[in-house]
Amino acid sequence: MVFAAPRRGKPPVHWADLGVEERKAAVVALGLPAFRAQQLSRHWFVHSTADPADWTDIPAHRRQEIADALFPPLLEEVRSLTADAGTTVKTLWKLHDGSMVESVLMHYPASEGSAARTTVCVSSQAGCGMACPFCATGQGGLQRNLSAAEIVAQIVDANARLAAGQIPGATGRVGNIVFMGMGEPLANYATVIRAIRTLLADQPDGLGMSARGITVSTVGLVPGIDKLADEGLPVTLALSLHAPDDELRNDLVPINNRWRVAEAVDAAWRYARATKRRVSIEYALIRDVNDQAERADRLARELKKRGDWGWFHVNLIPLNPTPGSKWTASRRRDEQEFVRRLEAHGVPVTIRDTRGREIDGACGQLAATVR
Repeated sequence: MVFAAPRRGKPPVHWADLGVEERKAAVVALGLPAFRAQQLSRHWFVHSTADPADWTDIPAHRRQEIADALFPPLLEEVRSLTADAGTTVKTLWKLHDGSMVESVLMHYPASEGSAARTTVCVSSQAGCGMACPFCATGQGGLQRNLSAAEIVAQIVDANARLAAGQIPGATGRVGNIVFMGMGEPLANYATVIRAIRTLLADQPDGLGMSARGITVSTVGLVPGIDKLADEGLPVTLALSLHAPDDELRNDLVPINNRWRVAEAVDAAWRYARATKRRVSIEYALIRDVNDQAERADRLARELKKRGDWGWFHVNLIPLNPTPGSKWTASRRRDEQEFVRRLEAHGVPVTIRDTRGREIDGACGQLAATVR
């Protein structure tokens, strides 16, 4: 496992890396009045554009200079692949230093009992240092942490695609963000928090999103979970558990050798108690590895012994195939029995709707490779 990202050249400072007062200072330093900062923020955060040709309220002879100084390009699109009739888009990005990351845009049409929604699965690191053996990202190792602006830019791009009518049936803006792309968000803690605060900031100073639409996933960095609980940000926590017993989880999620199952679940419980937000317990079902009925019973007991006041929800994930992996998804009958056992214990459970599997865009498949 790798916690500290390798030292590499930092990306250029971007508008989205700056606070509101820093933005004003930046435009003043260029010899412009401070009110121009809000105009520039409106272009980036509201209209999703950094093209100076669109900045009609900025003096024409200064636009390119401002763009060069304050809006350096961060994400170069290498390739976009679509699935699900165009409603799922996986984009491979090249960063300034040649590192590669991926993000996935997913639009879910309205259905019975559910309104239409658009979600972006964002990356917080290039690669990942957690080394979970069934995850393609973890097998690639950690290249570096992303900057706050590199994270936010993934959502701004998605909003631009929606505004351009590129996603069939989708209108408006992205409403949900899941930090479930490449990387362990809590291993890039300060930057992820800064990015989240920018997502939540009222327009035009940020994207004006709701904390309830943001999910932060972790494999169980206990100190990070406790720190997040104290931030005053009622985002949803997703704990990638994948096994209810230490012996198996040591192999599936190596961080368990540092913080055991009980410690990780305790931290999730503390988070739910502090934020009043239900925690999502993520569990990838792997054939003949962690999908036995007795493990469902054990999972239920582990979660419920901290109280049954609606503090958790189990999200089962059919394992998505990755190149060279020796593991595969559970048999349908075993998946159904796992669900039945959890429900018999009164555990709320759903099976995740897998999107983008055929373009290697589903959970655990992001590898940021060109092929």
